[in-house]
Parts: sequence; C-alpha cells; structure tokens
Amino acid sequence: MSIIEILITIFCSVFASSGFWMVIQKATDKQTAKTRMILGLGHDRIIHLCKKYIDAGWISAEDYEDLYEYLFKPYEDMGGNGTAHRLIDEVGKLPMHKPEP
Repeated sequence: MSIIEILITIFCSVFASSGFWMVIQKATDKQTAKTRMILGLGHDRIIHLCKKYIDAGWISAEDYEDLYEYLFKPYEDMGGNGTAHRLIDEVGKLPMHKPEP
C-alpha cells in the first residue's frame, strides 16, 4: 500500500465516522443557540426602545439612526421578525426633534 492510499483510507474513515459528524452537529447547534440568543437580545432592545420613543411621541435624528442602523438592520439581516419591523415603521413616522440640552 502506498502512502497516498493509506492517507485516503484514513481520511475516508474519519469523514465517515459518526464521531466526526457529532462534533460538526454540536458546533452547529452551539452556533444556532448563539444566533437565537443574539436575535432575542436584539428583539428585546429594539422593542424596548421603540416603545420608549412612541410613548415620548418624538425621536431625535441621531437616536433614529442609531436604532435603525446599529440595531434593526443587523437584526433584520439575521432573520428578525415582523414585530420589530412594524414598530420601527411607527418610530420612523414620529416627528424628529433635537434632544433637550
């Protein structure tokens, strides 16, 4: 047997083993849990801030940009749901004022 045949045999054995796939599945599950946690935290923060601005009846342009660009857009890109989208739309319709000094 040549060295290439031995390496191919080892590679195929590792690739076909259930332990290898278990490690891959565990890494995928961990990533999924992290993604769900990040989405949950983003959702909570977006909803909280939107309700705050809706209750106030206005938002500053800077606060809207921060909310939209740094929270909502990444949340949406990760697959966030329609509740946050609906509230962002409502906040976008609010009058924009300069913050009180």
